[in-house]
Amino acid sequence: MVLNEDYQVAVPTAFYEDETLNLKATLQHIDYLATQGVQTVLVGGSTGEQHSLTLLEKLQLLDALKKLNTRNDLEIIFGVSSIRQKEAEILAQKINTSNEVTGILLGFPPYILPSQQEAISYAKSVISFANKPTILYNNPRRTGFDITIDTYLTLLKDDRVIGIKEAGNPAHLPELLAKIEKPLKVYMGGESAVTEKLALGFNAISSIAGNIYPTEIKQWFTELKNKQPSSDQTIATKIEELYAHSPLPYVKSKISENEGISFGICRRPLGNNE
Repeated sequence: MVLNEDYQVAVPTAFYEDETLNLKATLQHIDYLATQGVQTVLVGGSTGEQHSLTLLEKLQLLDALKKLNTRNDLEIIFGVSSIRQKEAEILAQKINTSNEVTGILLGFPPYILPSQQEAISYAKSVISFANKPTILYNNPRRTGFDITIDTYLTLLKDDRVIGIKEAGNPAHLPELLAKIEKPLKVYMGGESAVTEKLALGFNAISSIAGNIYPTEIKQWFTELKNKQPSSDQTIATKIEELYAHSPLPYVKSKISENEGISFGICRRPLGNNE
């Protein structure tokens, strides 16, 4: 089980002004990214909105992927995470039968602070239900839970686990990589400290800025990986501009502006200006 690309765009979810799910605009944006040469998108997973979606909304989003107009080789990674293991299992079971979804990004439950053993049991169950290439997502700043190296090593024994997205302490990565033998995609989240993370062993990116600058960010990341000077002298300024704002509302407004679609708002409190 493999995922081919080292550059994925983490796609926001579109909402109407009343904060209900806007499937049409979400699909329009994915279609647009595919026309710009993006090979992999992450849906419903990693832009700060995942845990605002109900299980029903996640299932609706999953089902809507059948209506995409994109080419068949587009890799779609679907985010799976829930404060309740049962709901994560239901979603994973549906993903198992999806022809559109290539793999999953498996996040851990927020707030409830599971033990490492509880997290292992949760992950093993969800991976089994989905039965697709899996990226483990460690984001302790958002969830309060931090995967230990021993937990990583336990879960990486499963051949379906082909990557990790590490948003915790990147300094732990060399120790982990020294203890595993199989190839591993190691995703960084966002565009900060990319050069430093590449030096630690990261080799892939889950990009937010790629929603606005899909080809430019791919080229920029490829050049950094190859230790080449950037051919686009403006891209660093564009990235700084994005992160000078609340990133998600800014990205959504730019999607609407650039693509001529109504991508809508964030669910409050994101996007509050008062």
